[in-house]
This record gives sequence, structure tokens and C-alpha cells, in this order.
Amino acid sequence: MTNPNDRALPRAVRLAMPMARDVVVEVAKRYGVCIQPIPLKRLDLTTGTTEIIDVPCGATLDSKCPPCAKRNRHLRMAQCREGWHLDTEPAITPHEATDDQGWLVEFRADIQAARDHADASGQDTADLDAAIVGIDEEINQAGMRGNVLGRTTGKRSRSTKRRQDAPDLPKRKMTNTTLGRTFTSNDGKTYRPSLFATLTLPSYGKVRDGVPVDPDNYDYARAARDALHFSKLVDRFVQNLRRVAGYDVQYFASVEPQKRLAPHLHMALRGTLPRTEMKQIAAATYHQVWWPPVDQVVFDGEHLPLWHQGAGYLDPATGELLPTWEQALDQDNDAEPQHVIRFGTQIDVQGVLAGTPDADQCIRYLSKYLTKSLGDALDTDDQARRDHAARMVEALRFEPCSPTCPNWLRYGIQPKNAKPGMTPGRCKGKAHKPEHLGYAGRRVLVSRKWSNKTLAEHKQDRRTWVLEALGVADEPTDPHRYVWQPIPTGDANVPPLAVRLLRSVHERQRWRAHMDQLQAQADGQDLSATEGRAA
Repeated sequence: MTNPNDRALPRAVRLAMPMARDVVVEVAKRYGVCIQPIPLKRLDLTTGTTEIIDVPCGATLDSKCPPCAKRNRHLRMAQCREGWHLDTEPAITPHEATDDQGWLVEFRADIQAARDHADASGQDTADLDAAIVGIDEEINQAGMRGNVLGRTTGKRSRSTKRRQDAPDLPKRKMTNTTLGRTFTSNDGKTYRPSLFATLTLPSYGKVRDGVPVDPDNYDYARAARDALHFSKLVDRFVQNLRRVAGYDVQYFASVEPQKRLAPHLHMALRGTLPRTEMKQIAAATYHQVWWPPVDQVVFDGEHLPLWHQGAGYLDPATGELLPTWEQALDQDNDAEPQHVIRFGTQIDVQGVLAGTPDADQCIRYLSKYLTKSLGDALDTDDQARRDHAARMVEALRFEPCSPTCPNWLRYGIQPKNAKPGMTPGRCKGKAHKPEHLGYAGRRVLVSRKWSNKTLAEHKQDRRTWVLEALGVADEPTDPHRYVWQPIPTGDANVPPLAVRLLRSVHERQRWRAHMDQLQAQADGQDLSATEGRAA
């Protein structure tokens, strides 16, 4: 072996040798060890002992931590596979309230009555309000979801009349089920097919290899707004799908960018519908964005609104207070929507049967890009693609992404919950980060009745299987037994990252050797059984 410390070696030879630290990271990746673990201090309230535990970072992107991204991808694949072709209804009936929960609600009612009486009498209600907040927290801690009052603020409503340029949709009577239809063949075998659908946004101009042929005439403004509101269009599509199907359709979907940088959707749907109806639903689905208009720039460059404490943002020229978000919405109730988003005409629908190679291929395709960033197109050697991505980011720069976006100041409107320091074009929202390309929604969309399990429960299933294979008892732990605390950076009690990675690699080696031993034993038992039957 060549010694890198041998100064007689040429410099080029020594520089070609891999760095030991880099090899540690690569070996850790090979064994599935998180390369960016988060050290936390765990206090055991039962024994009083304290220890430092490395918690996986849980990254979902290969660019941050490939082992964690791979685990999350396989977890999502298991979640998709388990819920896609269910043949029994998921049981999610809430439990009956306990006596203690009922008593808490009764006590809450007494305090509410006392508070209402004090308010009607003109008395101070601060103490009672504080007591109500404490009781509401106890209600949640007692195992009850939500708030006893439900929605307490008014909801702004718009006309639900369908647009004249959108086709009507058929409706079926709703049935209380999440399962699709079954079909029986001539030989008596029953099939329960499902669907795999891909939906895209419309064209914004002719493209070749993901790059506009004519960038000057490419509709970047519409592409930016469609990306910002794509998640709302998906919600509307699911609503229409359920109305037409006549049952509570369940779905597992993933959002990924096309080469042209527009988001599109892959959906695994439980149950089946005719392809013609699926295309009719997509063609009839739209979402209207009822926001104030942004077609006229009011403040730009150095001429920006000024913040006045206690009042809000003022016009620098006149000193007048800018209209608030709510006031801007109320200015013209008969106005047209700011934007209307629809799907494009390219829609692909495939029928899939459980347990077939097509089903496995669709599941792999659904999860294929979950470990990739939406903005991977920004990291390319192709100058044309980099320019296209830069123009898309620039088109998004001044588009409002939410009611609280600072970009509303550019159009003479105070953002919702305005605060000092807001500047148009410098929104810190997820949609305005270049790596997200305008899409701020979740990459994975799973309906509530898909598999009757949360992602944490799927993770626990995988953990239980591994522990059983290793012969280790999976003892449930009391969630209130441990107290977790963050460790400040530079704490002397935390070993260097390389040392922690080496320890984790050693532990994974031991696990893998044990698993290989168990597999060899199982193969030996199968071989003995086969020879016994042959004899």
C-alpha cells in the first residue's frame, strides 16, 4: 500500500488518494447511516440518567442526506402499496368519550357561562379567559381532537355557480364507501381494478427538450401563477372526482416538475372509472383565485410604502394608510377572479390490478422523484435550461404567493398580518425559493382513508419487522418517560461527527451480520425440508 505521508511521492499521486474523512461518509451511506445526525440530550425521568442520542435528520432529498432520503422513499412506497388495493373498509370510527373527558367539557361549559355573564355585566373577563385557555389545553391533553368551539371566525364566501366556459359534470348518488367496484370474469374470478393517472398543466408556448422555442413569447406570468396555485387545483379535481364516482375515492399522489419546469401530478386511485369520464372531470376542473388584482404596479424601486408603528404601511407621497388585505377584497365583490387555473389536455389514465408487475412499476414511478428537488433544473450545464429556470424565478419574484406575502405592497395593498421590514420581491415564503419554482405545497398527497395508518405507524411496522428478525423484543415505551432537549453547537460532551458515524457503522455491521446469519439459517431449513420431501 502507498503511504500518503511519504513526501517522496509526487504531489499528483498524493492528491489522487481519497480523503479518509470522505471514505467514512461514503461507508456510512453504504450502510444506510444518516450522515447529518442531530444530537439530542435524552433525560430518563424514571432512572434520572442522561445520555446523548443521535437522531436521523429525516431529510427527503438526496442532496442533503441520501440514506434518510432512501428510507423515506421506501416508507412512502410501503404506504402506497398497502392502501392502493384494499378490499375492506378502513376502520376509523372515533372512540366513545370517557367520563373524564365528559367532565372536562362540562366544566368548560360552566366557565363559559360565567365568562358570558361577566361580559354582559361589564365586568373584567381576563381571568376567566385565561382559565378557558387552560381548560382547552387540558381537553386536548385528555385525548380529544380540535377545539370545542370549532370555527369562530367568519368565512368569506363567493358564488359557487360554475363558469360558463367550463363543461358540466355528471353526478352519482354518494355511497358511504371508499372501495371501488368489483368485476367477475367468466371463470368466476373477482377483480377489483384501480387507476393510475397523470395530469399536467396547459401549454405556455412551444418547447423543445424542456426549453421554450421562443422565450420572448412564452407565457411565464401564467406559468408562475399556475405553479403557485397548483395545489388548489388538485383539491378541486379530487372534489369533482368524488362527485362523479359516487363514493369517497382515496388517492396517493406525488407532485414533480416536468422538463419545462411546470408541476404535474401522478395519482394512484383506489377504484376505477371509465377513461372518458376521467378526461371529462379533468377538462371540467378549474380553480378561481379570488385575490385583489395585481395588473397595476403602484410602488416600485426606491418608492416603497413606509411602516408606521400602530397604523401600518403608508403611501410615502401622501401619507395615506394603504388598504388592508380585507379591505382590498371588499372593494369590488363583482370583480373577476385574479387568475383561473386549469389542467391541460395531456391526461394519461391506466387501469392497474393488485399484485401485478404494472402495479409495482407504478409505485416505483410514483416515488421515483421524491428524493429529487423541484429545482434540480437550476443545477445543469445546459445554458438554455439555466436561462429558462432563471426567467421562471424572475417571473415568480413579484407574484404574491399568499395573503401574507410582502409583494402585496408593490400593488398598494397591506399584506395580511403586516409587520415592519416587508419589502416587495424579498418574500421568504417557500414558493419564492428557487428550488421550489413556485410550488409551495406538499410533494406527497395522501387521502385520510388511504391505509388507515399514519406515516409514523408505517415506520413502526418496519421497525417491528426488523426487531423480530433480529430476535429483539419490541417493547412499547412510555411517551412521557423521556424528555428531549437540543444540544448547543460546540458542546464538549458531543463527540465529533466522524466518531459518531463510525459508531453507527459498527452497529449497522453487527445488525447486517445477524440478518445474514438468520437468512442462512432459513435457507438451510428450506433446503433440508426440500431434501426430506424428495427422499
